[in-house]
Order: sequence, then C-alpha cells, then structure tokens
Amino acid sequence: MKEWNATRGFAHNSTLMLSLLGFSDPFSSEVKPRILLMGLRRSGKSSIQKVVFHKMSPNETLFLESTNKICREDVSNSSFVSFQIWDFPGQIDFFDPTFDYEMIFRGTGALIFVIDSQDDYVEALSRLHLTVTRAYKVNPDINFEVFIHKVDGLSDDHKIEKQRDIHKRANDDLADAGLERIHLSFYLTSIYDHSIFEAFSKVVQKLIPQLPTLENLLNIFISNSGIEKAFLFDVVSKIYIATDSSPVDMQTYELCCDMIDVVIDISCIYGLTGDEVGTPYDKESMAIIHLNNTTVMYLKEVTKFLALVCFLREESFERKGLIDYNFHCFKKAIEEVFDVRLKVQRSRKLLSQRRWSRQTVPNGTQVHPH
Repeated sequence: MKEWNATRGFAHNSTLMLSLLGFSDPFSSEVKPRILLMGLRRSGKSSIQKVVFHKMSPNETLFLESTNKICREDVSNSSFVSFQIWDFPGQIDFFDPTFDYEMIFRGTGALIFVIDSQDDYVEALSRLHLTVTRAYKVNPDINFEVFIHKVDGLSDDHKIEKQRDIHKRANDDLADAGLERIHLSFYLTSIYDHSIFEAFSKVVQKLIPQLPTLENLLNIFISNSGIEKAFLFDVVSKIYIATDSSPVDMQTYELCCDMIDVVIDISCIYGLTGDEVGTPYDKESMAIIHLNNTTVMYLKEVTKFLALVCFLREESFERKGLIDYNFHCFKKAIEEVFDVRLKVQRSRKLLSQRRWSRQTVPNGTQVHPH
C-alpha cells in the first residue's frame, strides 16, 4: 500500500505526488480501473476498506485513527477482481486551484461517496454534488456510487426514510444544475453485517466487461443442473463478481459468505502441512452443507481465487454426477473467458506503451503534444 501525508505542503506538490502514487501512470488505467473512496471525515471510509479487504473485525475499526493521507490499495486477487482502491482523507480540498483534480478523475472506474447516516448530512450532500459534477466533466464514464453508511443503528423504516431523503436531495441538486443525465446509485451499508460486501459486489461488477458473459454461463449451468441459485465469489474479499439472473436474497448471500469463511478457516487449520506456504484454498477445495430445510449448499473451486457457490434441493443433488460434469464444462468456459481477458489486457498495455514511447524523445524526456 502506498500513502502520502496530507500535510501543509500537500496541495503545492499535488501533481508530483499524484504522479508518484500512480495517477499519471500511462498504463494503470488500461489494466486496473480505479475506485475512489471519498466522503467527509469520520464517515467510515477506512473502516469499510479494512473490513472488506483486510478481514478486520468491525469492532476493531473503532480504534482506527482518522485518515490524514491518501492510501492506495492494489486488489489483484484474480483477473476479474483487479482494481485499485484510493482512500481520500475527508479534510483534503480536492478543488484547491493548485490541486490537479483532473488527474484524479481521469481513468477512474467508480467513485464511492460515503455519507454517515447518523450525522447531519447537509454538508456531505454539498460535497457530493461538487465532487460528482467536477468528476463528470473530466470523465463522464465514471460510475457514481453513494454508500449511506452506518445504518446498523437505524430501524428499517428509518433506513428507508433516510435513503429516500438523500436520494431526493442529491438528485434535486443535480436537476437544478441541469445535470439530470448523471446517474447516482444508492446503497444502505454497515460494516456490522453483509450489506457492505453486497454493495461492493455491485460496484465491482460494473467494472467487469465480461459480466454479461459470466451471467449467461451461470444461467446455462443452473438450468441444466437443477440448481436454484449460483454465485461466483472471490474467496478472499467475499465479493461476488457474478450471479445468475434470478433475484439476490440477502439471507442467501449471507449464507454464502459464512460458508466461505468456514471453508477457509478449516482449511487453514487442517489443510496445510508445516512446510507448505500460501493460500489453503486450491483446486481440491470443495464443500457440501445440508441445511435443515432440505436445501444443499455446494461450493467448488473454479480458479485459484474464485469459487462457485450453489443452492439446490436434496433431490436435485442426487444427480451429483451430472452437476459435476456440467461444472467441468462451466469451469472450462470460465478459463477461456479468463484467457481472453488476459490477452486483451496485455494488448492494451502494449498499445499504451507504444503510444507513450511515441511521446518521448531518445533521451527519455517526455514530449507534451500541443
């Protein structure tokens, strides 16, 4: 992780430091999309990142200090879950004249703005509007995501009321500015349940160009296997990168997360010998759990970091041979998509390198065309 202190001299050296952190890297936007995590101070940005990507206990986040530096996190668990998280301190003025905000938003895939639902969010909505409008002018392709955070202390009715109010105010501000074409997505989130993982799943899915292909493969797999629901999970972060076309039930998603935790925890304890190093999750990993409502949960390894988690009836699971054969075909298709994606990434990076080399003179000095 790279970081830079938000000290007094930050703004005056912003272009240099953002370049060092990777904002002006000519290849980074070609291979890894960026997710910017923004919001006011103490809104919960760093806690979200620690819980989702570092498996920190939600209670431990109570002792985190307020972020006073830009932090970059590389998430490269698989070729599908491959991006950078940039956590921005709430006290930095991104729109200071000496701060190159165009460099920030150029090449960004998604901007997550975190609003503390338990605080007065008038100032947060004002900052949201300013951030979104500036970012949209630089990069209209950014996905704008609003996390209405810390809703664990609110009743269900109060949650809906908060979401409706924030949704209306934010969109009214955009309408008043003549920017109705900007689309904001809203999520109710908390680090004390699985809502934050589901919200991040939705954000990450928008950054996966192969998502329609993955969904189609899952639809074909479940329809030919008697399966009711299937998820393709990144086992490290518990983000699901794809699911079939049927609606997602929150309880089902929570069961999947719990199953992955059980598999990883037991594998860590019993799956490795003393001289083995690395992840306990491998090509032999699989699990079967029979629930007390005649439902079976079935987990199978797809790639080193991806797992398929399925829900099906016990009578359907009696045809396990058919399911395993269809899974073999599904896994082979996923590997083909995986290979195509790697080839596309390599060709994009090579093309970007060639473009960059044309803009340099023999001694390596960069030429900025007018």
